[in-house]
Amino acid sequence: MAAGAALCGGNAACRGVAQGLGASSPACAQRRSGVEVRHKLVWALAWISAWLLLTVAAAVALGTAELQRLRERFEADARVVHRLLSLRAVEHETILATLALLDVPGADAAAQRLPAIYPRVLAVLRREGNLPWGDAARAEALASAEAASRRAGRAWGLVSELGEGRLWVVQASDQASHALRIDLAGMVRAAEWPFAGMDAVRVELSHAGHRWVIQPGAAEQGGWRFQFDKPLTVRSQPFDVVAERRVGWSELPWAYMGAAAALIGGVLVGAALLQQQRVARRRAEELLRLGQRGRLNAMGEVAAGMAHELNQPLTAILASTRAAERLLRDDPADVDAARGAMKAAGEQARRAADVLSRLRRIMERPGGADRIEAVDLRAAVDGALHLVEPQLRRLRIQVRVQGQGTPIVMADPVALDQIIHNLLGNALHALEQVPEPERRLSLTAGAEARDGWLLVADSGPGIPPALRARVFDPFFTTREGGLGLGLSLCETLAAGMDGRLELAAAGDPRRVAAGMPGAAFILSLPLRHQP
Repeated sequence: MAAGAALCGGNAACRGVAQGLGASSPACAQRRSGVEVRHKLVWALAWISAWLLLTVAAAVALGTAELQRLRERFEADARVVHRLLSLRAVEHETILATLALLDVPGADAAAQRLPAIYPRVLAVLRREGNLPWGDAARAEALASAEAASRRAGRAWGLVSELGEGRLWVVQASDQASHALRIDLAGMVRAAEWPFAGMDAVRVELSHAGHRWVIQPGAAEQGGWRFQFDKPLTVRSQPFDVVAERRVGWSELPWAYMGAAAALIGGVLVGAALLQQQRVARRRAEELLRLGQRGRLNAMGEVAAGMAHELNQPLTAILASTRAAERLLRDDPADVDAARGAMKAAGEQARRAADVLSRLRRIMERPGGADRIEAVDLRAAVDGALHLVEPQLRRLRIQVRVQGQGTPIVMADPVALDQIIHNLLGNALHALEQVPEPERRLSLTAGAEARDGWLLVADSGPGIPPALRARVFDPFFTTREGGLGLGLSLCETLAAGMDGRLELAAAGDPRRVAAGMPGAAFILSLPLRHQP
């Protein structure tokens, strides 16, 4: 096999190799491991993007769940407030009804003791007949509320002092009318208040533009707002219970979000490691498949080589044995000459045995049937680069893939894989012999006339002029331990697909454009759409 073959390819998706159209710039050649860096960067960005998306999704889900929990709790507490205030309003009507029923001599003195029982009742007024109300400043308003209560047949609320936290409730009666002055701040005891200590909650009573703030709440900028607005069930005190809850960013479950981000990161790291293992396993399986197919195809080359190599010793053996037979038939028999002829036959037999011993190094494994179909030549190159990606990284080889268009050729995909992979192996072996900064590999795809072509050139030591004519001969190799069948097999496979594999001439424009000083091979295959 030639010492400086160059190229790489395959039919799997290329990962980790920079590609581009047209000639490469000098900066590309000087950039050490630029392809590998780009591959790792794209790979890392993909996983980081997945982590960010999943983390954001988890954070949104956790935040939404927390906001829903806070809303449900707020609404439950607001309903408790509404029930408490409704009960207190009902108590006000009950007190007035009781005063009306118990309006007997001496009841007025008992009514004045109500504030001791109900601290929120600040004053109790009683008006009998045409006498005025005891509070001269509010006599007119109380009289108006009394008239409204008489017409409605129920207690009537006077909300003109709502902004001061005071409420008058008037109950008209035939014998005497009564009025209660209520301190709204005392309607709910602190032990019963569900929003105690919650600065983010505001609660107020409102009616017809009047408003009394029970709990002011702290002003919160930004965030979310929950609202509750429901009127009391007592018609004499028709207030709306308005509650508002502000949720700031600090109340979101940041600890759970951080834990979710860490968990997602751990899962993705594990998935990335598994993905790398799967890629490595697929690469190994593909290399094994190519090796098995190569061994089977190599048997044809071995058979051809054996026919050539064994023909001469077998012919010599036949001639020597016949000569010995004739010498022994002579009278007298020439035993010494016959012995020399048999010795020559033995030497030729040993030569044949040497040829057969080389066959033992080939392991026969069955392969798939040949099939000719349309194959994307650039995709085949990408796949082969993927298979040898670990070697490219290990040897720190700068790879450049270029060309114009995407040639679609008619070929056996497996045979094409074998050819490109074999050329890649030769190129890697050649590049091991040059200093690391000089290790460059160029692959160029194109089409002309009826053929699509692929040029593979490297910056290795090249092929000596005296050996160029023998690189495709069976069993010819300059590699220590090599069998010498690789390029011969590749040439046979290319010919079987109506193509050809040749060593690029020094003046070939395609080789000149590649700008590589080492070996260069050109694989040509029929295009799918021929002019």
